[in-house]
Amino acid sequence: METVPRLYRQVRRSGRYEWALAVLARVAGTAPDMIRKSGLMVGLGESRDEVVEVLADLRDAGCQVVTIGQYLRPTPQQVEVARYWTPAEFAELEQAGTALGLEVFAGPFVRSSYRAEEAFLKVINS
Repeated sequence: METVPRLYRQVRRSGRYEWALAVLARVAGTAPDMIRKSGLMVGLGESRDEVVEVLADLRDAGCQVVTIGQYLRPTPQQVEVARYWTPAEFAELEQAGTALGLEVFAGPFVRSSYRAEEAFLKVINS
């Protein structure tokens, strides 16, 4: 997923938010035993409420696991960091996602495959 709908064109120039959700929904419908995971970067100018809305959209599309990490600008050609989220804010996002029924891993250094085995085991055992 990578970002919130408002920033999608800026961050994912060739991607579409609705397409990403549709892929997850299609997998959930055709292969319900397959674990569905997505990831978000924060620090691009999104609000907490926008991130929580994305988490709800992901849940509604059948996603089960979400990683949320701090965006770090890889080169000067990429989008600048708008702000750095605090560890407390990441904890709040993790709680919000968990309240929605998702398995969420959120933190400044969380990346897409962060604790993947743990997430996998939690999902298959629930």
